[in-house]
Amino acid sequence: MTGIEATLHAAVESGRVPGVVALAATRDGPVFQGAYGLRSLGDPAPMTLDTIFALASMTKAVTSVAAMQLVEEGRLGLDDPMAAILPEMADPLVLERFDAAGRPVLRPARGAVTLRHLLTHTAGYGYDHWDPLLDRYMRSAGLSGGPRTAKGMPLMFDPGTRWEYGINTDLAGQVVEAVSGRSLGAYLRERILGPLGMEETGFAVPAAWRGRMAGRHQRGPDGVLALDREFVPPEHVEVEGGGGGLFGTGPDYLRLLRMLLNGGTLDGVRILAPETVAEMGRNQIGAVEVQPLPASSVPGRADRADFFPGMRKKWGLGFLMNTDSVPGRRTANSLAWGGLFNTYYWIDPEAGITGAVFTQLLPFADAAVLDLLGGFETAVYASRSPAGAPIESKSLFSPRFPVE
Repeated sequence: MTGIEATLHAAVESGRVPGVVALAATRDGPVFQGAYGLRSLGDPAPMTLDTIFALASMTKAVTSVAAMQLVEEGRLGLDDPMAAILPEMADPLVLERFDAAGRPVLRPARGAVTLRHLLTHTAGYGYDHWDPLLDRYMRSAGLSGGPRTAKGMPLMFDPGTRWEYGINTDLAGQVVEAVSGRSLGAYLRERILGPLGMEETGFAVPAAWRGRMAGRHQRGPDGVLALDREFVPPEHVEVEGGGGGLFGTGPDYLRLLRMLLNGGTLDGVRILAPETVAEMGRNQIGAVEVQPLPASSVPGRADRADFFPGMRKKWGLGFLMNTDSVPGRRTANSLAWGGLFNTYYWIDPEAGITGAVFTQLLPFADAAVLDLLGGFETAVYASRSPAGAPIESKSLFSPRFPVE
């Protein structure tokens, strides 16, 4: 058993996760693909590489690629005001506070929201469950639980002055729809998913996929995991959310990561120009700093998330960037992000390595899954020779962890 396999095996054997799919690749191709444990607690079906996961915010990378294709073609400008495309973004207001009478205090924003702001989460839009002030406003305005749109949504600060995770990539997806004249799903299928061979990724889960869907789990305050039996994957969707709506398999997503690692091309198919991919991997927020995500106001939805505590972090065009190398793991200026249900990826251009871990449980930033991610990543890097040779071929396709 390799070090990579032992790490994944131990996470399942200990009961810390019900099951996991983990993958890694170099520029030459996949070097590890493994599935361990169960798709769902209480169900004997084993986790397999073709298991379908809710990708949640890992959708953002795909939408960012779509927007940058339109930038390449001259149909969008990174610093163009987006209100010219989405009128509901015109004349935005900044929410400053609530007065003594409980009324929101708003003022006109200084500056327009641009595509660069949307792709870097510096536009001023937030998520209500991660921002108490916004949550209070949304509740008072009767907007809680509604579609993720700029209509009626205040900014939390002037565009470009701070970083706050929010609905920005959903809005970027709506920009893609408006400029292309296609639904986001149709655009992604035609321009990204189809050309990359990501045949089992989409905004809905058709009947043919449903039997391979990973169960959704919730970790309770006592640390015990329970299956969410009320979750039903959607067979059809009305809103194709660019910030978090895709479902797909681990091997499909690895193809996206490999394309980015290889400068925009995979298997002879060009999705982006090398210069565009390089720009996406540069700091786009200047002196602004990426901040930790607070615990969600919705119990059990998300724990506080501070990736690489104590390190200054930046944001590219769609990706978190670590400014320092992590000992035994990714090098400085790697790209990364994850999804709400504890799926995570990284792209390390300097080392020429990319990888991803897929589970399906809440809360986000679950300590056990983050430990698993760190252990997997460390084992991947340790398996490379000092000369940087690919991982030994015997771990190309890891045997599935047997289920008792």
